[in-house]
Amino acid sequence: MNTSEFLMIAGAIVPDRPAVIFEGQTITFEGLAERVNRLANGLSEIGVGPGDRVATMQVNTNQCIEAYFAATQLDAIYVPINFRAKTDELAQMLEIAQPTCLLLGERYLSLVPEGSRSSEGIILLDGETNGSNKSYETLLAESSPDQMHFPEAGDEDTTVIMFTAGTTGVPKGVMLTHDSFSSYLLATVEPADPEVEESNLITVPFYHIAGLQAALAAVYGGRTLVVMRQFEPEEWLRLAQENQANRAMLVPTMLKHLMEHPKFADFDLSSLSVITYGAAPMPLEVIREAIGRFPGARFINAFGQTETASTITMLPPDDHVLDGSPEEIETKLKRLTSIGKPLDDVEVSIVDEEGQAVAIGEQGEIIARGSRMMAGYWQEESATRDTIRGGWIYTGDLGYQDEDGYIFLSGRAKDFIKRGGEMISPEEVEQVLRSHPKLDDAAVIGVPDVEWGEEVRAVVVGRSDRVTEGEIIEFCRDKMAGYKRPRSVVFVGELPRNVMGKVLKRDLREEFSHPVEKRE
Repeated sequence: MNTSEFLMIAGAIVPDRPAVIFEGQTITFEGLAERVNRLANGLSEIGVGPGDRVATMQVNTNQCIEAYFAATQLDAIYVPINFRAKTDELAQMLEIAQPTCLLLGERYLSLVPEGSRSSEGIILLDGETNGSNKSYETLLAESSPDQMHFPEAGDEDTTVIMFTAGTTGVPKGVMLTHDSFSSYLLATVEPADPEVEESNLITVPFYHIAGLQAALAAVYGGRTLVVMRQFEPEEWLRLAQENQANRAMLVPTMLKHLMEHPKFADFDLSSLSVITYGAAPMPLEVIREAIGRFPGARFINAFGQTETASTITMLPPDDHVLDGSPEEIETKLKRLTSIGKPLDDVEVSIVDEEGQAVAIGEQGEIIARGSRMMAGYWQEESATRDTIRGGWIYTGDLGYQDEDGYIFLSGRAKDFIKRGGEMISPEEVEQVLRSHPKLDDAAVIGVPDVEWGEEVRAVVVGRSDRVTEGEIIEFCRDKMAGYKRPRSVVFVGELPRNVMGKVLKRDLREEFSHPVEKRE
């Protein structure tokens, strides 16, 4: 299905229902369709057509959603740009995408390289125009509200180029088709229903696959999308209460910050019925606390990546209900550290370096195939061949599957540490470190070592200045094999993370990759 139909269907079924609530502004599904028509007509006037790229660079706003559907009307390709990227990465993304037009917030105009600042192609989403750039709202006001363009793209045509997070290397443009999105949503979301009203509080950015997928799901399902520019704990709590939000998508760090907020108990969050989390590893202690503090909510752990158009495995609500015998509770606690089981419409396997399936309990690379997978990397044939082999997406994530079918992550293949021929999972060591009573956070990297090739270094955030390197190393001694134990510890105020909560291992390696000092 062409994803432009999501808005058309919802607009026909629930035209007067609020589609988007953003900073005091409410836009109905009928109103959203009209704004999309105006934008599509305006973009067409400045030369946007089939196959052209329409890029956005902005925090979450209703305009990002409008830009997506306007691009689909014109058979163009939507390209959400991560404005948090480093300057060189940003320049490269724009150079790769070569957008015909760039819709961006005024504050990000200075980040755009001079060669990409064509006055014809820049549309300011906010702020004052200087005469050389068009205003978004002016463009809409001057354009017809009627639908004058009708998409002809097929299911296999690219609708989005979404750049990878770039936590371990240079971002690549992932080509996602209409089928990539529609196959997932048609299988997991009920279409708009006049008798069913729900609202979804969205905080994850629309340049991330989880944010865009959540927005499209809300439109198709006729749900009201309550949009937050950026996550701020007290504002989230206020919006959830004020809008009686039924659904929310949170990353682990967001969930932790909400529960730590001193005013958490002052807000009525009883309307929340579903909380989906993912994008980064969820500490067991955080999800256990959340289950108790959101008693009316069902929790879902959704695992996927940009290349798989979001979710491929899921840990459902039933696995978050911690009741039963002591043995059953112990089993459920173990499963809370997993990413669940593969969804019905996705094939998932765990394979060795030769691409052969490994035995139950044996570690290997997680691979997946199905209709929602990416078409490839934009203008990266070599990288595409490396990632798509025999119809399978090689995710780069390592893990194992237990006898009940639950999959457990071991970490990213690129992050694994090779010490003296032994492979060490950073996530395994990080789990131990995070259980230390005086540590708030921890990450593990490999650093050069003349004798062993690589050694394990812990980068930690301490709760006090009383915890020492020796204490941390000793803490690990009885909890893991000797070769996995950190040989050095670096103390920092906080770990560098992207907006989805993933630790930027590349940044840590750049700053802390000096060799371990030898000790007597």
